[in-house]
Amino acid sequence: MEYPQDMKNRLKRVEGQVRGILRMMEEDKECKEVITQLSAARAAIDRTIGYVVAKNLEHCIRAQAEKGESAEDVINEAVQMIVKSR
Repeated sequence: MEYPQDMKNRLKRVEGQVRGILRMMEEDKECKEVITQLSAARAAIDRTIGYVVAKNLEHCIRAQAEKGESAEDVINEAVQMIVKSR
């Protein structure tokens, strides 16, 4: 699967968030502010995981349908990926 640019852009935003958090730590910002930003970065990563799994699932289901095969195994694999990411 070729990863679309919007997926890469999501991760670049997360990368920027993490760099910002490191900068906050280097500047001795308040713990509460750092934790708030860490939580935001974690949420962004969780959303990205969901997006990547959904796009992969869509791609795989279409491929299975083109072959005339059931997509049940692909769906189960996607569910397992989501469960493991939690």
